[in-house]
Amino acid sequence: MLFKIEARPEPSKAMKFLSPLIAALLMLFSGLIIFSLLGKNPLDAFHAFFIEPINDVYGMGELFIKAAPLMLIGTGLAVGFRASIWNIGAEGQLAIGALFGGYIAIVFNTNDGFFVLPLMILAGAVGGLLWAAIPAFLRTVFNANEILVSLMLNYVAILLLSLFVHGPLKDPQGYGFPQSVLFSDSALLPILKEGTRLHLGVLIAVLGVVLGWILLQKSFTGYQIQVAGLAKNAASYAGFKYKKLIWIGLLAGGTAAGVAGVLEIAGPIGQLLPSVSPGYGYAAIIVAFVGRLHPGGILLSSLLMALLYLGGESGQMNLDLPAAVTGVFQGLLLFYLLATDFLIEYRLIPNWTRKGAK
Repeated sequence: MLFKIEARPEPSKAMKFLSPLIAALLMLFSGLIIFSLLGKNPLDAFHAFFIEPINDVYGMGELFIKAAPLMLIGTGLAVGFRASIWNIGAEGQLAIGALFGGYIAIVFNTNDGFFVLPLMILAGAVGGLLWAAIPAFLRTVFNANEILVSLMLNYVAILLLSLFVHGPLKDPQGYGFPQSVLFSDSALLPILKEGTRLHLGVLIAVLGVVLGWILLQKSFTGYQIQVAGLAKNAASYAGFKYKKLIWIGLLAGGTAAGVAGVLEIAGPIGQLLPSVSPGYGYAAIIVAFVGRLHPGGILLSSLLMALLYLGGESGQMNLDLPAAVTGVFQGLLLFYLLATDFLIEYRLIPNWTRKGAK
């Protein structure tokens, strides 16, 4: 081999915080190359993808609407990830949360009571929690791999949502389209800024980030989670119950994803559809790691990821770019983050240098 991988004696602490920024800059640079290969003017494409979507108040509102579910789910997932508990099922937990919350909205569709929206959010949280409890139970009782279980449950949840929307929750006056009735005003999130779609769900998501910060940074449970993630054996020696942390990690992610599902259907969508997420559950994994599993960092990285979603939509309309371009940028961001993290922990030593030294 041309290179030998060698662990660094002392990884740079500064670079651990700078690596997400470096990864984002490398992603942007790669984007310019991709735009050129697609036959687009790189500067025009850059403006259409990253500037035009947020160049007015309405666009900024859309940015925060897209970021809200990402920051909420990302914070919930970070609770588990900090303890090396890998919940990959947020997409399914979001779908079940939307199904539970949407059912409440449909049942009380003719009721204008103030309790409808809080009850929807509570139902969504319970739905996501129950769906996350399945991999938690299988992991703690049968030692099943939570990565595989939670990932496979995504498909089951999405199919369940589609089944109900095509069946018992289908709008009888919807001309055969697979969708529920439109929610009443009492089941919709209030608009915060006139002339935009910015809704109360954004503040709920920020509150979720604050609660995540308190849990991880200011509580004894958060300390246990961090110790378990760094050294599981040390945590066991200290008397920390790892099975309890598994439940906390998975249920926190499921609850956050379930609430995010309700924010989607009670916000920009306004009804139940066979698909209520463009992949927020998966994108939130990237958001969590770009944000360094810290609620503050997740808040910022969710805005970046939301911009990629908006840029992809703008690129499709203005530049005739394929829909897959958003996924390409998300993949590049994760790839460069992993690459920079690897180089922080390890260095590549040319073999000819080592032979010459000998």
